[in-house]
Amino acid sequence: MRARAITESVTNLRPQIVAALQELVRIPSQTGDELGAQLSIATMMRDHGLDVEMWEPDHRLLEPHAESVTIGNGFADRPNVLGLLHSDGAGRSLILNGHIDTVEPGDERAWEHPPLSGAVKEGRLYGRGSCDMKGGLVANLFALHALRQAGFIPAGDVIMQSTISEEDGGAGALAAILRGYVADGVVISEPTGLALVPAHGGALMFRLHVPGLSAHAGARDEGESAIEKFAYLHHGLLQFEARRNREITDPLYAELPNKVPINVGTIHGGAWASSVPEFVVAEGRAGLIPGENLATFKQEFAGEISRLAVADPWLRNNLPRVEWLNGQFAPAAIPIDSPLVSTLSEVWTRAYGTQPKIIAEPYGADMRHFVMTGGMPCLMFGAGDVRLAHAPNESIPLEELFTAVRITAEFIAEWCGVM
Repeated sequence: MRARAITESVTNLRPQIVAALQELVRIPSQTGDELGAQLSIATMMRDHGLDVEMWEPDHRLLEPHAESVTIGNGFADRPNVLGLLHSDGAGRSLILNGHIDTVEPGDERAWEHPPLSGAVKEGRLYGRGSCDMKGGLVANLFALHALRQAGFIPAGDVIMQSTISEEDGGAGALAAILRGYVADGVVISEPTGLALVPAHGGALMFRLHVPGLSAHAGARDEGESAIEKFAYLHHGLLQFEARRNREITDPLYAELPNKVPINVGTIHGGAWASSVPEFVVAEGRAGLIPGENLATFKQEFAGEISRLAVADPWLRNNLPRVEWLNGQFAPAAIPIDSPLVSTLSEVWTRAYGTQPKIIAEPYGADMRHFVMTGGMPCLMFGAGDVRLAHAPNESIPLEELFTAVRITAEFIAEWCGVM
């Protein structure tokens, strides 16, 4: 009876769900410029009868965590938005979290539809943030709304969170935890393709300084090309990555072709086209899995660079240098038999008669803050394909979004109980 009522409620709300997501996608909210979209979602929360709180993170509370989040110039006009539904019942409490900030759209010529259009075509809604993760925010909001529209009131407190600054470290989510917003469970509606994700990888941002020896291009053999030395080191790092992948046996990671990717994202080298380059500075990201210690991995990574350098006649006497940057994303996981995982699994099985897919993801996420700092069980579940996040033509399949709304609504009822 409850499942049928929720399904009917979600069906009736479909036009509103699409309209809400279009509204949010059409408001630019790149990291650092979240205010307009936050004002919009605050209005939606109020319209749904939630008690809304808006506040800017306190940089003083975040400074002890400066290695893992970006504080930058502070958080003026960058509020977190929380919608609270208080309950008089004795059920478990729940946080439904999502981030409002997006990355830049990139070259708009690569888009089939303008990145702020919210265009709908062949069952998909297009635009920057549609998948990562304004779609998830809308799913959370309408899941609670659909449940209440169906006549069921959660027996535990529900806290709806729209946080800032996830893309550069998660200062918004961490600030909410440090401010005292805790619950018996947390679900983050990241685009998991409706898989349950109780574990995610981490990442460390690095800068690699590679020395060379300048010489005239006409006598390049008299110099030592820092670009060529970097290419040698990069090849070695890819072999290091392959070894690390072979050592990972956790079945949650079985479907991931690259569980701990090492990616070099920027390279700057040389000063003149007709000179042998005397320096290269490369920046990148190195992946980790839950259970790996950040300090230990840093030592292993630097040790690999040193091992490669010693094998090269130039580098052994002119050692490369590894610099670790802010924006460190620790990996995180909860037990696969956690009540949070089992409850959502049971909801899925009742709805579809099959077991849900339970996997790990290789990317960093705000989940780590809830698990490691907040001490709360947390998993990720939502509509959309993360491979489309940050890409041209980012989009979300609407049927999958509606499914996420329905499953999340039923999960709220099961986790919190209803009155």
